[in-house]
Order: sequence, then structure tokens, then C-alpha cells
Amino acid sequence: MFEKVLIANRGEIGLRVARCCRDLGMRVVAVYSTEDRDSALVRMADETVHIGPAPARHSYLNIPALIEAALRTGARALHPGYGFASENPDLAEVCEDHGITFVGPSATVIDRLGDKVSARALMAEAGLPLLPGGVEPAAGLEEARALAAETGYPLIIKPVAGGGGRGMQVVRGPGELAAKYRQARGKAQALFGDNRVYLERYLASARHVEIQVLGDRLGNVVHLGERDCSVQRRNQKIIEESPAHGLPADVVRRMGEAALLGAKAAEYTGAGTFEFLVDDTGDFYFMEVNCRIQVEHPVTEMVTGVDLVREQFRVAAGLPLELSQSGVAPRGAAIECRVNAEDPARDFLPAPGPIEEFTAPAGPFVRVDTDCFPGHRISAAYDPLLAKVITWAPDRAQARERMRRALDEFHVSGPGVRTNIPFLRRVLDDPRFADGTHTTSLVADLTSQETLG
Repeated sequence: MFEKVLIANRGEIGLRVARCCRDLGMRVVAVYSTEDRDSALVRMADETVHIGPAPARHSYLNIPALIEAALRTGARALHPGYGFASENPDLAEVCEDHGITFVGPSATVIDRLGDKVSARALMAEAGLPLLPGGVEPAAGLEEARALAAETGYPLIIKPVAGGGGRGMQVVRGPGELAAKYRQARGKAQALFGDNRVYLERYLASARHVEIQVLGDRLGNVVHLGERDCSVQRRNQKIIEESPAHGLPADVVRRMGEAALLGAKAAEYTGAGTFEFLVDDTGDFYFMEVNCRIQVEHPVTEMVTGVDLVREQFRVAAGLPLELSQSGVAPRGAAIECRVNAEDPARDFLPAPGPIEEFTAPAGPFVRVDTDCFPGHRISAAYDPLLAKVITWAPDRAQARERMRRALDEFHVSGPGVRTNIPFLRRVLDDPRFADGTHTTSLVADLTSQETLG
């Protein structure tokens, strides 16, 4: 494996990767911004390097600073975590140029799949089903109008270089198109430095289901089953689970086969996720590929027993997959809740601040991934994720009850700090979530009821 690894990230995922490094006997180099100088990751690391002030563009997105830190400390591998520069092909390429192993797919693969238009074209060629829409970016408003007329309404405008649900605009009818098109291009430029957008049909009520894949450098690819990520606010996930309750086995099997076809077509290596929308007839449509470890990867780890970060390191070291498809045997059910410092009553506005009390849940089959502790400060400069709570049980009903108990045990407080724990409880108690018939519209339904009430 590697003697020393630089973790180009922060927060709970930085700590998660560091713990895996420890398990594998590898030394940890943590980079940190001024804001994170007292973080749990910095305290745990063998070596630390200050890479800049709080704004991510001056620290965690600063590729020269990351490479300089790796070279200075002698780290021979770099794990990007998720978010920040994890899907930036430039980071993977510069690592390669400097003899540093990037723990993820190659720059070529990231570049091709990170561009949503080229990814859609590749997956269509591989035989994956796509929603009606453009294969190329809409070059101007008139072209967008013509494409919208062919695609039909409602439709969604997505950034070509985007991900994580950011910057998307739903268009309900022709009268909204011009304004939403301009907004989408502006947001795409601001968020991703690329104003290209594309249009596709919008499914207002669908299930968001993704397939976890692993590929090695010898051409072996396996999938580790599905995750249902339909509970989302503003297109960003807050509850995930595996398996996808009530999804017919035949649909799951075909989605797994489609993901493998796509991964082989892309010559994918490492851990990745193929995301699909599933409509109420059971038809599914490819959305995108995420070329990184996912926030929600623990639910797959809980049902399969596979340490996905460990597999990332093995693949990066050139080792073959230890798994075969027949050896992947998911067991039971797992649910993950993302506990965020945000205020659902104010449209999920971030509510950061210093933490005075932080009591995490525990008990049988309860996992908490977090870097928070009393005295820690939730920074307004970064994502408001406080912790991920994951529960496992032999079946979904028990996993849900265990999650309700875990959230009851979770206490976080501090000046100005609010959390979404009460809202997560509300989702868990909703009859549609309880019986597994919910869709991506659940959170919007709940918040609109609150507004009307």
C-alpha cells in the first residue's frame, strides 16, 4: 500500500479517510485552512500543513497548495474525499505529473464523466436509458426554446459541469423558460466557472436510486447494490437507505447491469456511483456518474460489510478487487440521516455557530460519522453537515425504529446553532416514508403543508 497519504479534505469525510489509513498502517497528512486549525482531523493526523484561509478557493480548492503539501511531506498518495476538488480532473492530472497517486479515477475518466453532456452521450452509446432532452448543451435561448418544444414540460435545466443538485432550475411551462434559462447559466458560471447548461424532461414525482460500483485497473467491475436517495431538499439528499424499499428485484437487477455496462464503457476505476431516476411504472433513466466516494456510502458498507474507502486505496495501489459479483451479498437494511446545522423553518438556511453540547447517539448497529465535539465551531464557510447517523437492522422497519431512537438521543446546542433533527424525525414518521412509497417530492410536500398550515 502507501506509507503516507495526504487527505485533501476536511470534516467528517477527512476523519473517515484518516481512520481507514490507520487501519491500513498508513501515516496521515492533513491539510487545513485557518478556520479548521483546531479540527478533529488536525488533532488526529501525523503531520499537518496549513494551506490557506477559510475560503475554499484559497485552501481546499487550491491545487498548487495541495500538491506542495504532498511534496513537502513526502506523501505518495492523495485522497480527495468528496466535494471540493474530488472531481476536478486537473487535480488528478497534476498528481500524476508529480508522481503522486490520486485515489480515484484517472483524469481522463473524471473529465469525460464530469462533463454531463459527454457522460450522457457515452452512456447512451453504452445502451443506458436517458430521459428525453438534449445530448448537447443549449447554446442559446432560441435553441433552448426549440429543444423545450421537443422535450415537453416540465423540464429541468442542469449545469454541464455541475453535480450534487446545485444550480438546477425546474421549468413548469414556456412562460418561465427565458428567466430560468438565464438564471441557470448565471448560477452555473458562478458555481462551476462554466455557463453551459442542458435540458431534459423533469420527473416531478420519481425515485432517486443510485448504484455503487467498484472497478480496478485490470478491468474488473462489480456493483454493490442500490441506494434510495429520494428524500431531498433543494435537490440535495438528506436521508438515504439501502436497499430501495419496494423496488422490484428485476428493476434492481437491470439497473445493476446498466451500471456495469456504463462503468466498463468508461473504463472506470475506484469507487463511483451511477445515479438513476425511477418513474412510477418502474422505468429508469440515467442521470449522472459521481466519480468519488459518496456522502451516503456508509449505508452500502452497512449492508455489504465492504469498506469502500479501503477498496479505493487497494485499487489506487494497483491491487485487484477482492470481490466478485457473486460474492456481493447485501444483508438487512440500513438508513442514513444527514444532520445539518440548518433551520428548516427558514427554508433550510444554514445555522452555524459554536457547539456547546454535542451528544451523539450510540447503541447496537448505530454508526455516527462526525468530526464535531463540544467546543467545535461550525463554520459558515463550509457545508453545514454536522454528522451522519446510520442505523442497520435485519429489516427496514427495525432500521427506521432504531433511527427514530438514535435521533431522540442526539443533542446539539450552541449560540445560533439550529439542526434539522426535528425535520428528520418528521420525515421518518410520515406514512409515505414509513411504507416506502415516498418520492423526491416528499420534502416539498411537507414544507408546503407547513407553509399552508
